[in-house]
Amino acid sequence: MSYWDHRKPVHRTRAVDDLFDLGLDHALGADPAVRHAVDTCELTGLMLAYHAHLTRHGWACLVIGMRAPRGPHYLRLSERMIALLDELGAPDPLSAAYTLATFTLGSALTQPMAPFERAAPVDAEIAPRYARLHTEHPVDTDAVFRSGLTALTRTALTRDDTDGAGHGGARQGPR
Repeated sequence: MSYWDHRKPVHRTRAVDDLFDLGLDHALGADPAVRHAVDTCELTGLMLAYHAHLTRHGWACLVIGMRAPRGPHYLRLSERMIALLDELGAPDPLSAAYTLATFTLGSALTQPMAPFERAAPVDAEIAPRYARLHTEHPVDTDAVFRSGLTALTRTALTRDDTDGAGHGGARQGPR
């Protein structure tokens, strides 16, 4: 194997990763609703704008699932989330931001399958409660997202994860 053949995949992968970072950050920065939310909105408005952005750009959910975005627009979004959570009195604003961002990402990622959820029957012999509720449920993904966001925000403002539970078992140092 030549030196060039050995090094080529390393450079090529890095270039693709760089393109992912640039694309993610460009799409976020080009979204006027997200820019407005980062500059002016409270936490719920910020998360709703981010969710709408991710729903419009479903590819971004897949890319974020592979790598943590570190472009300037994503850093501003993260900083704003953390600042708002801190101002609201979250005991651990970083873990709370991770929780809300992960929920938002997962909700946006699964939103396109909602029409198929409604159409797919549930076997009542295996899951009778699920089958009954499934036939009655309106499948309003925006309402489900808002409900989850409200519950998670309430929890994030009252739960203190500094004992290490939210940090992979590593204790957080003094603040």
